Amino acid sequence: MLNHALSNVNTVAISGHIRPDGDCVGSCIGLYLYVKKCYPNVKVDVYLEEIPDSFIMFDAVKDIKHEAEKFVYDLFIALDCADKSRLGFSEILFDEAKTKICVDHHISNQGFAEQNYIVAEASSTAELVFRLINKEQIDTDIAECLYLGIVHDTGVFQYSSTAPETMEAAAYLMRKNIRANEIIDKTYYEKTFSQNKALGEALLRSKLVLGQKCIVSYLTKEIMDAYQVGPKDLEGIVSQLRVTQGVEVAVFMYQLDEEEYKISLRASGTVDVSKVAQVFGGGGHTKAAGLSMKGKPESIIERLTEEIGKQL
Repeated sequence: MLNHALSNVNTVAISGHIRPDGDCVGSCIGLYLYVKKCYPNVKVDVYLEEIPDSFIMFDAVKDIKHEAEKFVYDLFIALDCADKSRLGFSEILFDEAKTKICVDHHISNQGFAEQNYIVAEASSTAELVFRLINKEQIDTDIAECLYLGIVHDTGVFQYSSTAPETMEAAAYLMRKNIRANEIIDKTYYEKTFSQNKALGEALLRSKLVLGQKCIVSYLTKEIMDAYQVGPKDLEGIVSQLRVTQGVEVAVFMYQLDEEEYKISLRASGTVDVSKVAQVFGGGGHTKAAGLSMKGKPESIIERLTEEIGKQL
């Protein structure tokens, strides 16, 4: 699908979801480098919000555009984005593009583009990009970006979405002489002192509810300011909460605005957190989902846990 579409256009925009994570950045930059290499006569631009500082180890991230330009692209490729509105500032470019393609693995994606390649059981969008491009053209730089995406959305190959095909794709990418261990250490595990303090605060504030099967925690903007951390610094906190013994669902929230919170949900049991998120206008995967809600944190937690409790 991608190669056919790319062979018939002169201009391409690539973008992903707001608050980009490892899979979003990895799939977008990986495809961007692939287009530059295989279609040198095509003008290609990648649009994303500010990315985590750890991703600057990839040279191509310097090419990311953080503001939409006044331009009508022949083709817009949305990656790792479950809903058009989650494209953020680049949504206007999507709307104006002549042709629109979406590649994604969120179960909540209803197919908002003209052409959609949505595989909910896939480990990551990076794995889907790997399937769709010409593998003989994958060089070290492309391979590193796709590996980043796979690593982050599988929790370093530990989540249930990690299939044999996922490991085979990762092995293929590793044979391209990539910095496999460094990518895992520097972008997934390594944290700044401020990030660790924020994690510690989230753990101290956490509570067990629903018969100790659910753990919840939140950080206010005041606390985030005190530790000098922003949204992109809070990646991984919900996963740390999830590994608490006996817990089936983890809920982590941080304040975006006055009485508005961004919420991450993770499950290790039978609860489908994508269904919980959808009740409140969010979405995601069976074991990992997200949403935003307005209200007092205690009220938000009460509404969320009531919905989670229906599945426990």
